[in-house]
Amino acid sequence: MTNSNTLSDKLIADFSREYIGKLFYFCLKKTGNAHEAEDLASDISLNIIAELKKGTIPENFPAWVWKIARNRYSSWADKKNRRAKAVSAADIESLELAFDGLVEDELLHKEELGLLRRELAFIASDYRKIVMAYYIDDMSVRDIAKMLSIPEGTVKTKLFRSRNILKEGMLMAREFGVMSYKPENVGFIMNGRSGKNGEPWSIISRSLCKNILLAAYRTPSTAEELSIELGVALPYMEDELNMLTNATLLKKNGNKYETNIFIVSAKAQEKIYMNLRRIAPELTAAIIKLQEYQVKCNEEYDSKWHEGYQPFEDMKWAMLMQTVDNIDFDVRKEKVKKASESVEKKIGRFGNTIRPDGGEWDLLGLEDYLGDRPEFVGLHGCMDTPDFSDYINFGQYKFNYKGICNKTPVHLNYEEARALVAAARKELSGIPAAVLDRLVSYGYLKKEGKNYSPTFWVSFSKKIELSHQQEIEYRRLLDAAREIAAAHYDFCRKIILDEVPEFLKNDSHQIDHACAAIYHMRGAVLEEALRTGYITYSDNDSRNMLGAYLFID
Repeated sequence: MTNSNTLSDKLIADFSREYIGKLFYFCLKKTGNAHEAEDLASDISLNIIAELKKGTIPENFPAWVWKIARNRYSSWADKKNRRAKAVSAADIESLELAFDGLVEDELLHKEELGLLRRELAFIASDYRKIVMAYYIDDMSVRDIAKMLSIPEGTVKTKLFRSRNILKEGMLMAREFGVMSYKPENVGFIMNGRSGKNGEPWSIISRSLCKNILLAAYRTPSTAEELSIELGVALPYMEDELNMLTNATLLKKNGNKYETNIFIVSAKAQEKIYMNLRRIAPELTAAIIKLQEYQVKCNEEYDSKWHEGYQPFEDMKWAMLMQTVDNIDFDVRKEKVKKASESVEKKIGRFGNTIRPDGGEWDLLGLEDYLGDRPEFVGLHGCMDTPDFSDYINFGQYKFNYKGICNKTPVHLNYEEARALVAAARKELSGIPAAVLDRLVSYGYLKKEGKNYSPTFWVSFSKKIELSHQQEIEYRRLLDAAREIAAAHYDFCRKIILDEVPEFLKNDSHQIDHACAAIYHMRGAVLEEALRTGYITYSDNDSRNMLGAYLFID
């Protein structure tokens, strides 16, 4: 094994993407309990990430991951068996007797003990610690005060208050919320760069975290209210809330938690996707006309306007999405409000919010929606560029369509992207052969003898001077496409603003990000271009390099 920070970071990202969900289902099968499965999966994940951060580079990554998973499960199972054997009838009886004097005598009948245990699960941690120490652990007020570093008077006050809280709670007809037995699913769209431990994906992949975010989005709630809504005891809920707050996915306003991202309802999604379907034929036709005119002008100016590494029919996949994104950017530039000064200070060099642990990302949540929607098309590139002066303009559109996105890696690191530039320039001196061969295995390069060359769209920036007449025609075609896209953006923004919760109404950056993320037109244009035959792809298509581009100044 060798140590490499770059490789460790890549393995952490790969693990967060590929194994989090698989580990949960492994744990669920082993434990038979969703909460225990989440805890065990989290423990396994933290152990794996800790080893990778130390610099461990396994020779066989999948085998290594599952070995750790099996070992951690064995340890968990042993501890659970020991705990089960340690609990006897006498223990339970002594526990029940320990509550003498806690509440009025008439509440201490056996039928009330279950209510008492229930309320202990939902009492705030600062009260719960004192109650358990005094009544269960039989500690004196003086010893509790010393242990918690608080005055003895505070201990006495909280004991008195907790007694009343427990009495009140036991007399209430508490009912768990619907989400306690019917959890919902939330999907996410992220723009930016993940944190070093795979945030936000390593956190939001868990069902409990998704439902906390959804519940606190619909109704700002206290920790106790969220515990009851989701049917999770407060000691466990507090840990989840702290994790989500530290990750900036939740914020605390007084004693209530508010979700710090937008979550678009299923009803709103339906309206937006239906409108996108309605405009897709006209929009796609306008975009194709604009793109074809650009190509014609490029050909007239310079027959070698691109390097010819990829057949033009294959290039069209990336070119089409590029044209969509350029129009998308132009429309948003016109429509988007400038973020407030306080928000702007948190924005990183790629235009996303700076997050803890080295992350730079913005997130949009989507309620589970089972209706018709266009295929999602992502865009991945090289986000590890040291600074703007060294920025490498590489990107690859990730098509869910027919699983095309599964044929290539999620993203390239800076060393790999730099090697692509060197191969395109035919300046390979100093580039490690191992990096080049890795890019060959990914499908980004092909090797012929000692030579390496790209397998996708490469273009060296050239200033193309349009004639006056060409400029007029280009502007006409561009404005026609923009007008359709702008109308759809306005429609999306109205739908978003109609359901923005009060606590997010002043967050202009998040509003703009939510509108931009849900507004994306790539998938609808892709499907329409396939339907009309502008681009083609069959079930047995062997192409694995579609949608990649590299622009070199």
